[in-house]
Amino acid sequence: MDKSATRQALLETRLNMPDRYARVEDLQRVMRIWLFGRSDTVIGAYWPIKGEFDPLPALHRWKEDGELLDDPVRRRIGLPVVNKLHKTLTFHVWYPGCPMEEDAYGIPKPKDTEPVVPTLLFVPCVGYGPGGYRLGYGGGFYDRTLATLQPKPFTVGLGFGHGFLPDLMPEPHDVPLDAILNEYGTVWPVQ
Repeated sequence: MDKSATRQALLETRLNMPDRYARVEDLQRVMRIWLFGRSDTVIGAYWPIKGEFDPLPALHRWKEDGELLDDPVRRRIGLPVVNKLHKTLTFHVWYPGCPMEEDAYGIPKPKDTEPVVPTLLFVPCVGYGPGGYRLGYGGGFYDRTLATLQPKPFTVGLGFGHGFLPDLMPEPHDVPLDAILNEYGTVWPVQ
């Protein structure tokens, strides 16, 4: 598989989905249902770029739902901040209206908020395949980050149905995800 060509084709398809809003709404619903009943209080996510699914509305709703429980729970959302030298990510608190600034790659990140360590991490997928492996942008940021985060968070890939690659073969450095969700439901682990 030519990963570069596959990545380009998937990005092009993702950017031109005619039914994008319906797919996004479906994946928001899948994500909210999947989160129901989980005990995590700190979830890491990402700022969507290049037509990625935006997990932040569902996560903000998850955060607010924690405040409405009989025994309120303080839930926090973390977004990545790039360490350009080590090419890893740390996570800092994000909330709607939070001050933001661009990182070294032009992606918005929280400005001057406290660092957090997520117990659950949502990861964007350009593509994904059997065994929980994902095709990202090729920078290796998530693989390097997951190799160093302690304790290791539960990882969940988020992507659209067109991104399934039945022939995706992992490389030695690839770290499989614990679960993958798309607009149709949970696609890994197979249920």
